[in-house]
Amino acid sequence: MSSITSLDLSHLFIENIFSKHGLPSSIVSDRGSLFVSSFWTNLCQQLKTSRDLSTAYHPETDGETERVNQILEQYLWIPTKKLSETWLGPFPILKKIGTHIYHLKLPSQWKSIHPVFHISLLEPVKTSTIPNRHQEPPPPIIIEKEEEWEVSQILDSKFKRIKLWYLVEWKGFSKDPERSTWKPAKNLKNCLKLVKDLHSLYPDKPGPNSSRA
Repeated sequence: MSSITSLDLSHLFIENIFSKHGLPSSIVSDRGSLFVSSFWTNLCQQLKTSRDLSTAYHPETDGETERVNQILEQYLWIPTKKLSETWLGPFPILKKIGTHIYHLKLPSQWKSIHPVFHISLLEPVKTSTIPNRHQEPPPPIIIEKEEEWEVSQILDSKFKRIKLWYLVEWKGFSKDPERSTWKPAKNLKNCLKLVKDLHSLYPDKPGPNSSRA
């Protein structure tokens, strides 16, 4: 396709490449730097992305460098293809690319899905302003087809039937004490640091080296 224009190429790129793989980290072409620059300009226009160019010594071009650190703790929803009113997520934002593109942290089992999305495909999580109503917790992590929730902290410990148990607070449920559950110590091998933190703060609480009661 020796006669293709940079504008035509940008349309083909969005339809066949961007829709499946997201934006490239670099562009290599034998058509010359002017063609690549024109293609990149047309591509950004199609995606409604602002090209804020900078020098090597002044990378903060849009005044948002400090705000990016705050964005990292926010979440976005992704719409499903089956039902227009159904959304997947929320997912943490790892990086903001330009003004309209976001790199999300997707579950490890979603390796086939490119984690970079245009803002038109995303919806921010809205924190409820209604008193006593809390924001929805993050989704579970799927490990070997089983749902697993991330531990936020260990609250207490006890012996039950000569076995050591810990009271677990789950991430996303810190404002809902009723969601905290007792789990046997053997199930908490992946959060030994949190167990250690509990015993450092409360050395008298039952632990692995305590006598059974």
